[in-house]
Amino acid sequence: MRNLVVDQGNSSSKVSVYEDDDLIFTERYESLHPDVLLKIRQEVGWEKSILSSVVETEGELLQWLMDNSVKFIRLDENTPLPIGNLYKTPRTLGKDRIAVCVGANYLYPDRNLLVIDAGTAITYDVVNSANNYVGGNISLGMDMRFKALHAFTSKLPLVASEHEAPLTGGDTREAIWSGVVNGLTYEIDGFIESFSAIYPKLLVFLTGGNAKYFEKRIKYCNFVVPNLLSLGLNRILTLDD
Repeated sequence: MRNLVVDQGNSSSKVSVYEDDDLIFTERYESLHPDVLLKIRQEVGWEKSILSSVVETEGELLQWLMDNSVKFIRLDENTPLPIGNLYKTPRTLGKDRIAVCVGANYLYPDRNLLVIDAGTAITYDVVNSANNYVGGNISLGMDMRFKALHAFTSKLPLVASEHEAPLTGGDTREAIWSGVVNGLTYEIDGFIESFSAIYPKLLVFLTGGNAKYFEKRIKYCNFVVPNLLSLGLNRILTLDD
């Protein structure tokens, strides 16, 4: 059976189709409307669907998914999960955060896991070896740091992503790029080291749109899984199958 997985983020929506556990289609859209989903259904087909959103979803899109799915789940704090949730305020927990943790736990159950999602924000989330989501941290992502330096200072330029980050910037743009990228690298390594001291044999997952900038920079990373979020959503959708 094929499943439609929709992840609505802050700046775009990622749509994927799974056949069982196999990813057969994925695409990112700046805006998402029912006609886009209809085209996908006509091209690859799907029966069940799940929607995870960190933004307000238009009623038309929700209704279309409900009307055109054998089974539809809108992920929220009441959705049954394959892992326990020890978060004190599950209603405020980002859907993307719990979904990536479900994905990591599906790949490596009964293990201590740290999932680092380097997107608009960068999140650090822990699942323990008892298969419980423990909690985590939220920090400014790379692009947000660039924008903040530009927006809240009068003379610093807006810097775009580049490939190399020298330790010492030779001009202002290099200094910003180096400060943001190297600063985030040290932050990530620091969190990994601290969590590893608490959770033995910790496995570290890296995902998110900016994972490519850090996978070779950070010291400790076991797995880079770009589709970890959609994998977790697919797992939630098929939980009772």
